[in-house]
Amino acid sequence: MLEKALTGSNKYWGWIAVLLAFMAAGALSYVQQYNYGLGMTGMSRDVSWGIYIAQFTFLVGVAASGVMVVLPYYLHNYKIFGKITILGEFLAVAAVSMCLLFIMADLGQPTRALNVLLHPTPGSILFWDMIVLNVYLFLNIFVGWVVLTAEKKEVAPPKWIKPFIYISIPWAVSIHTVTAFLYAGLPGRHFWLTAILAPRFLASAFAAGPALLILLCLIIKRVTKFDAGQEAIQKLVTIVTYAALINVFFILLEFFTSYYSNIPGHMHTLDYLFFGLHGHSQLVPWMRVSAIFGIVAIVMFLIPAARKREDTLAIACVLLFVSFWIDKGIGLVIGGFVPSPLEEITAYYPSFQEIMITLGIWATGFFILTVLFKIALSVKEEKMIS
Repeated sequence: MLEKALTGSNKYWGWIAVLLAFMAAGALSYVQQYNYGLGMTGMSRDVSWGIYIAQFTFLVGVAASGVMVVLPYYLHNYKIFGKITILGEFLAVAAVSMCLLFIMADLGQPTRALNVLLHPTPGSILFWDMIVLNVYLFLNIFVGWVVLTAEKKEVAPPKWIKPFIYISIPWAVSIHTVTAFLYAGLPGRHFWLTAILAPRFLASAFAAGPALLILLCLIIKRVTKFDAGQEAIQKLVTIVTYAALINVFFILLEFFTSYYSNIPGHMHTLDYLFFGLHGHSQLVPWMRVSAIFGIVAIVMFLIPAARKREDTLAIACVLLFVSFWIDKGIGLVIGGFVPSPLEEITAYYPSFQEIMITLGIWATGFFILTVLFKIALSVKEEKMIS
C-alpha cells in the first residue's frame, strides 16, 4: 500500500516539498548541534530541559489521545468512529515518532540512547518511559496497518489482532502517566511535585489530541472526498469540551493549593508564569494568551451554533490546541525550573538552532502523518468507488 503515497495532486506534492525543506533545515541545524554540542542551545545548569523536552511532553499527550477513538470503537462497538479510528491511530504514530526525535535531539549524542538498553535501570522512570513509548509506537503501526489491509481487501480484521488492540488502550494512558511521573518524581521542583500532575496531563491530552484530529478531519474534507461525518465530529467535540473543562478544574486546584497554603515554593512558579517574579516576566504574555485562548475555545465549544459550523469549529480547535501547546509545550517544563532550588531565576531563550531543529522535527511528524493519511484515505476512497 505504500505506493499510494507516491501519487497525488500538485498541491499534495507542494505540501510534501515544504515539509522536506523544513526537514532539511532542521537536519542542517542538528548537524551543527551534533558537532558543537548542547552548548549552542539556550539550556544551562539551572534550565537543563528546554524546548525539546517541552515539545516531547506535549506530543506524548497528542499520541495518547488516540485512545479516545480507539476505545469507543473497539471496546464499545461505537460504529460512528469507524471512519476516523485509523486516522487517530496514525496520528498517534506521527506524534510518538516526534517524541522520540525530540528525545534524541535533547541527548546531544544519539548513541547515548543506547545506554538505556545497554545499562537498564528498572528503578528509573526514564527506563519505563522508553519502554512504553516504543511499545505504543509498535502497537499503533501494527494494529493500524493490519486493520487497513483488511479494509482494503474488504474483509473483517483477523481475530488475533484484537488482543493487541485491547492492550493499546491502557497503554495509551500509560505513556502520558509515566511521562508525568518523570516530573512528579522530582522533589526539588515544587511546581511539578503534585499528585494530580498525571490526571492533569491526561485531561489536557484528551482535549488537545482530539481537537487536532477534528481540525485534520475538517481539512481532509476540504481537500479530498473523505468525510468523517457530522455525528463523529460532534462526538469528538463533546469529548474535547469535557476534557478541557476538567483540565481547567485541575489548574484551579493548583492555584488554590498554592496560594491558600501560602507555600512559597508552590507560589513562585505560578507567579513567574502568570504575573512575573522579581522583575522576570518572559513567559507572562505566553501564559496569558494560553489562558485567553483556552477560555474562548471552551466557550465556543459550549455554544451549539458555534460548534456546529465548520469554520467556527475549526477556529475553536486551533485556539484550544495552541492554548495547550503553550501551557505544556512552554510553560510547564520551562516554568518548572524557576526558581531553582537555590532560589535563582535563570531565563531560558531557545537558540536559533533549537528552533530550527524543533521546526524540522514537527515537519518530520507532519510528513509521516501526511504519508499515512494519504495511504489510509486512498484505501477508503477506493472502497467508496467500488
